[in-house]
Amino acid sequence: MARRKSDRMQQIERMALYPLDWLEERSGLIGGVRYFLFRKVPGDTSWWHTLGSATLTAFLVQLATGVILAMYYKPDVNSAHESVQHITNDVWAGWLVRGMHRWGASVFIILLFMHMGRVFLFGAYKYPRELNWIIGVLILAMGLGEGFTGYLLPWDQTAYWATVVGININGTAPFLGPFLAQFLNGGTSINADTLSRFYAIHMLLIPGAIFALIGLHLYLVIRLGVTSPPWSKEAAGTGPIGPQQSANGARSGLLRGWRRGR
Repeated sequence: MARRKSDRMQQIERMALYPLDWLEERSGLIGGVRYFLFRKVPGDTSWWHTLGSATLTAFLVQLATGVILAMYYKPDVNSAHESVQHITNDVWAGWLVRGMHRWGASVFIILLFMHMGRVFLFGAYKYPRELNWIIGVLILAMGLGEGFTGYLLPWDQTAYWATVVGININGTAPFLGPFLAQFLNGGTSINADTLSRFYAIHMLLIPGAIFALIGLHLYLVIRLGVTSPPWSKEAAGTGPIGPQQSANGARSGLLRGWRRGR
């Protein structure tokens, strides 16, 4: 009986794992997810290292709430303000979704600055992670662009005149300033085309760019590993001289490739 029960459990287990095996054989995604979840990280990581994950969570919240708001928002000068009021007052939990999206934008930017500050103080922007730092700067610029383009969408007096000030500031940039202001306005001043243009940039262009940059950012984090704090005894360069570094301080990697410890 025990043998038969064991065979039955094995058969059930094979049936349960068949979809995962099918997906792994055809895509390799399961192995990639397993490597991502069980990869080695320095033992001295702290809560400071969770700022990146918190920023990603804030972006996902913005993505989800933005999709819900887009289902009810009307990017038209005659209907935009009324649609926002409808979302806030009439749609079930609309006030909550709009509040999460509105205040979540500030949370996303604050977490971005905190994450980049941690990276800078920990020296995680140095070799070989310079490209990841550049990508982070681009994500920050895109996040600020999201906040700027989204501010006009309620189409009230505050949004209108704040956008006028923002576009005029962009228009003072040398060489490209006038062209940038004309592109954002969709003409010589804010009009109906400005609202639809800001909506398209806010909903399609910038989120797609941020999503792609975050994917590349995560890939580089997995590829290059997590950086230990500079005061860590386990940080790179604080250990005894080994095969990666000679007595005179020259690294063999300057002449030929070598595998980094972290």
